[in-house]
Amino acid sequence: MYFFLSNLSFLDICYTSSSIPLFLSSFLTSKKTISFSGCAVQMFLSFAMGATECVLLSMMAFDRYVAICNPLRYPIIMSKASYVPMAAGSWIAGGVNSVLQTSLAMRLPFCGDNVINHFTCEILAVLKLACADISMNVISMAVANMIFLVGPVLFIFVSYVFILSTILRIPSAEGRRKAFSTCSAHLTVVIIFYGTILFMYAKPKAKDSSGADKEQLRDKIISLFYGVVTPMLNPLIYSLRNKDVKAAVKNILYRKRFSEEK
Repeated sequence: MYFFLSNLSFLDICYTSSSIPLFLSSFLTSKKTISFSGCAVQMFLSFAMGATECVLLSMMAFDRYVAICNPLRYPIIMSKASYVPMAAGSWIAGGVNSVLQTSLAMRLPFCGDNVINHFTCEILAVLKLACADISMNVISMAVANMIFLVGPVLFIFVSYVFILSTILRIPSAEGRRKAFSTCSAHLTVVIIFYGTILFMYAKPKAKDSSGADKEQLRDKIISLFYGVVTPMLNPLIYSLRNKDVKAAVKNILYRKRFSEEK
């Protein structure tokens, strides 16, 4: 569990570092431009981190499934020979998908003012500036959504169906409470993460111009929430639900109170 959490923390750091510093600098300076290569790098990193997190959260769901449904076999099933390839596979899958989507987007011809109607080089906003047919990009993104959004969501759903059925068979209320506590942090992160990203990439597009303007504003807000708020909430959620962190905080508070009394 801690190995997957370290990967999730590093992933959140990479995602925010790829776009937020430049986004904040645009408020402090008059420069609000980005080079073509810089836009490509930003798009690659954001897409890679998002796809990787989709797969990584499904791997974490499997980890929780084994911990609840097969606790005696947990050290054998989730050995280092298993969880390292699972995490590495998540990063590789996200990177390969990002290379494909970014290369398809960046090879398109762009014309006009090339003003991106977004906070960052978000792929949907960039594709709207293309002066060519983007049907191939739309098809590839639809396939990617099925693989990296629908697939992991179904996997997580099935995992939690088995987890819930196992928890409900636990005879003691204390045992059920502990089991729910083990999964609550991950489930909270999954709901926040997939709720925002599915709303952004899987919703139907508006047809009229007024609806499109509202949709673009909504996409910007969702993207900002996904890029800033979600990575900030992840460590808080896992820290508050972690008994080791709780014990450490209580120990610090106890020492502080003891020193003040002296």
